[in-house]
Amino acid sequence: MSRVFLLSSNVSTEPYPVYPLGMAVVAGALAGSGHQVRQFDFLAEERSEQRLTEAVREFAPDFVCLSLRNIDNVDSLCAEGGWYLEQARRLVACLRTETAVPVILGGPAFSILPEEILDFVGGDHGIVGEGERAACELIDALAAGKAAGRIIAGGAPLAGGEMTAPLLEEKLVDFYLRGSGMLNLQTKRGCPHACAYCTYPHLEGKDFRPRDPREVADDLERMTREHGVDHVFFTDSVFNDPRGHYLEVAEELIRRELKLNWCGYFRPQGLGRAELALLKRSGLSAVELGTDAACDRTLAGLDKGFSFAEVLEVNRACLEEKVPCAHFVIFGGPGETTETLQEGLENMERLGPAVVFAFSGIRILQGAPIHQRAVADGVIAPDAPLLRPVYYFSPGVDSEQMNAAIEAAFAGRRDRIFPPSEGQARLSVMQRFGYRGLLWDKLISFDKGSRRRAGGA
Repeated sequence: MSRVFLLSSNVSTEPYPVYPLGMAVVAGALAGSGHQVRQFDFLAEERSEQRLTEAVREFAPDFVCLSLRNIDNVDSLCAEGGWYLEQARRLVACLRTETAVPVILGGPAFSILPEEILDFVGGDHGIVGEGERAACELIDALAAGKAAGRIIAGGAPLAGGEMTAPLLEEKLVDFYLRGSGMLNLQTKRGCPHACAYCTYPHLEGKDFRPRDPREVADDLERMTREHGVDHVFFTDSVFNDPRGHYLEVAEELIRRELKLNWCGYFRPQGLGRAELALLKRSGLSAVELGTDAACDRTLAGLDKGFSFAEVLEVNRACLEEKVPCAHFVIFGGPGETTETLQEGLENMERLGPAVVFAFSGIRILQGAPIHQRAVADGVIAPDAPLLRPVYYFSPGVDSEQMNAAIEAAFAGRRDRIFPPSEGQARLSVMQRFGYRGLLWDKLISFDKGSRRRAGGA
C-alpha cells in the first residue's frame, strides 16, 4: 500500500473558516483501502510553507493529493485579491522542492476547468468529479507502474451508500471549532435544478443522490462523541429536496436525541411552518436561502423555477417560526434593468427582519448555463479564457449605478449587506468579541411588529 499526503489549499475565511470536508472524505476512502494517509491543512498550519515542507519530508509520501476548493471568491468588487490559483501554484512549487512524487489535483475548483488549472498550477494528474473511488484507483494504478492519463474522470456517480464518511483529524477539528464553532457534512450530492450561474449539476450530477439518514446520523454521532461538535452546517447544494429526504434526516436526528444545532442551504419553495417546526425539533438554528434574484423577471432570467411570491411565503414562515433566515441575492444577472433593479430593492424591504447578502454580477464559469448566455449577449467571446474571474452584467443596467443604488437602499440596515466585503468586516468584529457560528443570525431580532411588516401586506 502507498503513503499518500493530502493537502488542503483553501485559506479563505470568508465568512468563516470551513473544515476541508473533501480532503477528509478522500482520506477516509484511501485509509479504508489500506493506504497510509497524512492530512495537512495549509490554513490550519498558519499558511506556513516551512511547516509544509517539513511535514512532507517527515512523512516521505509516495503520492501527494492537492485539494482545490475554489478558483476565486466570486466577488466582482474584490478584483485580484480574491483569486486563489496563484497560491495553489506556489504550493506545488513548494512541494517540488521536497519531493519528486506525483502530485494529483482534485476538488470542485479543479473539476470546473481541469485542463487549464492543471497547466497553470503544475500538477502531474488531476481527478474530475468525485474523488473517493477515482483517487484509490489512480494511486493503485500508478503504484503498479501502469500508465495513466493526465486528467482522470471520476466515473459513474456514487450511490448514497458508496459515499465515504470523512476521516476527521482531531487537530483540525479543534482549529475549526475555535475559528467558526462548527463542522460541515453532506447528506446528499447532486442537484436537479438548472440555475443559470451554478456548476453543481455539472460537478455532482443532475439528480439528488441521498445518503441513508442513519449513516448521516452515525457521522454526526461520532462528531459529537469523539470531538464535542455541537454545531454543523449541511453543505448539500439544496437541503430541502422535494421527495422529503431532508425530513427523514431530521426525524433520525430527533430519534437519536442528538444535541446539535445545525443549518444549511435551502430553496425558498415548498417550505412551510410544519416543515420548519419539525426541523427545529431536530436542531435547526437558521436557514440560508438561495433566493438569488429579487423579482420575478430576474428570477426567470436565472432559471430559478420559483416566483418572488414563493420567496415571501417561505420568508414569512421563517419569521413566524422565529427561524433566522438569510437571502443571498445577485443583482445584474440576465434580464436586469433599471426597472427590475428598483422593483428588486423594493422587494428586499418586504422581507422584514431577514438578512440579505447582495452580490453584483455573476462569475462566468464553464459548465454553468450563464456561459452560453454571456456569449449570446456579447458579454464574452465563445473562446474567452475563464481561469481568471470574468463576470456577467446584464446589458440592460449600468453596473456602477446599480451598485450605488444597492448601497443607498441598504444604508443604515445592519441586516442588509453590500458590498460582500462589508459583511466580512461586520462578522470579523463579532468574531473578535468571541462569537462563533454563522454570526449573521445575530443581526436579526424578532419582535411583534416585524412579522406584520414582513411581506408588505
